[in-house]
Amino acid sequence: MPFVSKRPALQLTKEELEYLKKIVRSRIQSQRTVERAKILLEYYERKSISQIARELGTNRPKVERAINKAFAYGIYTALEDLPRTGRSRRISSDARTWILSLACAKPIDYGYPHELWTQRLLAKHIRDNCVKYGFQELSKIASGTISKILGASNVKPHKISSYITKVDPEFELKSAIVLHTYKQVELLQKISKEGKPIDMVIVSYDEKPGIQAIENKYPDLMPESGQHSTLSRDYEYKRHGTISLLAGIDLLTGTVHYKIFDKHRSEEFIEFLKYTDSKYPCDIKIITILDNVRHKLEI
Repeated sequence: MPFVSKRPALQLTKEELEYLKKIVRSRIQSQRTVERAKILLEYYERKSISQIARELGTNRPKVERAINKAFAYGIYTALEDLPRTGRSRRISSDARTWILSLACAKPIDYGYPHELWTQRLLAKHIRDNCVKYGFQELSKIASGTISKILGASNVKPHKISSYITKVDPEFELKSAIVLHTYKQVELLQKISKEGKPIDMVIVSYDEKPGIQAIENKYPDLMPESGQHSTLSRDYEYKRHGTISLLAGIDLLTGTVHYKIFDKHRSEEFIEFLKYTDSKYPCDIKIITILDNVRHKLEI
């Protein structure tokens, strides 16, 4: 007596049948997708599960899963992988929060002579103390896992960035004036390009005190063909104290005005202003942008 399947027949529309045949002939589809299309086509032709498995060189459970998905979700979904739930988190949310709280504190707070956490130091501290705080799942945590946890919250305890504390009560007002002045530079540049006369210049000033003045103790040795390919310089040098560099850049022309002094006082700053003033015609207004200079000027 011939085998009669108790499974219902797979009903396909003309479009669905053509789509499956197209997938089977495709050279760009994945092998998994092509195999599922063959399974559905052969089952549509009323072949048995065992026969399909033998002809395709696979096993019955795989054939059954493809057919059951087609009945449950349709052939288009049956050709794709269903979303998986995935493995549940091994590290609890409380444990992750504890790791973040450690990373946001300084190592010195926990008895280490370090300014910043390294991944190795943080991982060791977590492994050594996790059981005490009730996070046994962290007893074998690796540095890479800690890095992923910190990266997900954009916490980088091994890096330092700078910030400026607003100690000036008039900071907002002063910053608005400075930004407005920089905006004036654009207007001056536009006027200059049009060939119109300019009645002002804007100079941005800053100073660099404490620059080491050093001199080579022995002369440089120049390159010699066949012996020395580069200039050679002795590592010893003489110290001549420190100097201060006072400089300002003309924001319109890019010209840098500078003076070098042995000291950095109000007297030197006034001399620099006079030097800058001498570089422009008398009828030109000079606007100088300064930082919070603490000099007491007596002009």
